[in-house]
Amino acid sequence: MLAATVCTLLAVILGSQMLSASSDHLRGARRDAFDSVVALSCARAIAYDANADGSRYLLDPERRDQYAQAFLDKSQELYGMKGATLATYDDDLDRTWQAYRRDHNDLRFIGECRRELANITFPGERAAAEKTVETYAVYQRDDRWTRAMVAQGKEQAAVGFCISWDPDMSNAHFGAYMDALGKLIAINRDHFALSVRTGRSTLTDLLPWS
Repeated sequence: MLAATVCTLLAVILGSQMLSASSDHLRGARRDAFDSVVALSCARAIAYDANADGSRYLLDPERRDQYAQAFLDKSQELYGMKGATLATYDDDLDRTWQAYRRDHNDLRFIGECRRELANITFPGERAAAEKTVETYAVYQRDDRWTRAMVAQGKEQAAVGFCISWDPDMSNAHFGAYMDALGKLIAINRDHFALSVRTGRSTLTDLLPWS
């Protein structure tokens, strides 16, 4: 009976440790890493779609209002602000972003950017997320410059700026945004894989003893 009691206590202790450790790793993999990977992957897909709307705006003059609205709608999905328009978006983004930089709990924006910035967990993740937003802001300003050129009748200059990969051109800035976003996704994806491996190792070590 004494031996059975000792074995029972050991099984309970080891089983509790196994369940607790597994729960921690599962939370790290699912909430801390995977939720961010989903938000950032959605952001990447939306951004590519918005960039295409910017090109369509130049190529299809008859539907420019439609594509301008589509670009704004997708921008709001990425970094949304109440009441923002294409005319006010840049100033609103700068104002809300400066508020966040002063206080990381001051999230006055919505969308996929907020989902990520509200779930900062891993070393280097905040710096990578902030760089992503800052490169996004540069790309947004390019869109306004393109529309201003069109309004002035300089469509050829607008098209050249929009499709060029030269430094300081729109596609180069979009590429910088995608690179920053890719590095941020990689941080979370790597930690997801690490949590899964560590969780499996924990089960492998403790389960036979339990």
